[in-house]
Amino acid sequence: MLADKAMELIKELHRCKDTLQPLKEDVMQQVMEEMKALFEENQKDVAESVNEDVQLHTSIQFRHSVLLRNKRCLLAYLYNRLEQIRDMRWAFGSALPSDISQSLSESEMEWFQNYSRIVATYMSTIGGGIGTDLFENLQPPKSLFIQVRCLCDYGDFETDDGTIIVLTKNSTHLMQRSQCEKLIHQGILEHITM
Repeated sequence: MLADKAMELIKELHRCKDTLQPLKEDVMQQVMEEMKALFEENQKDVAESVNEDVQLHTSIQFRHSVLLRNKRCLLAYLYNRLEQIRDMRWAFGSALPSDISQSLSESEMEWFQNYSRIVATYMSTIGGGIGTDLFENLQPPKSLFIQVRCLCDYGDFETDDGTIIVLTKNSTHLMQRSQCEKLIHQGILEHITM
């Protein structure tokens, strides 16, 4: 039946919303072959329609509608896959797990690499060329200041506004989240949750 293969692609999107299945290139090829056959039939009928045959015009319009539907289904399928790949870049970073990368076609993998490069370039230009890691805090912080405990004797730490904080073992401080995150990742400070 007409447009069955195109609908198969759309149904797969709904079945597998949370996972990325391998690209259905064979089904896409069948849809494109169907579209080509419909287009050629329309071209032939248009060339032969010298008189005003209403039935012939109805057939041409029907085939054209099926062509447009197939096109919309293919575009929706591909667009949805690209959205999933983009979301995976934000979830996993620039290195995808092997099971996901195996589900990508060669052109999708190339798109992912180009997208990663664009995001990295953009992040390096934020803040007057200093750069900002947009992947650091994907969830907005509840507060700008957090309470931290120093795990070792670190010494003097100068904040962005020039204030000197002496970080000694077991001392607690209320600091801006942005200024102490690197020290937390290095294991010098720990975030105290209440």
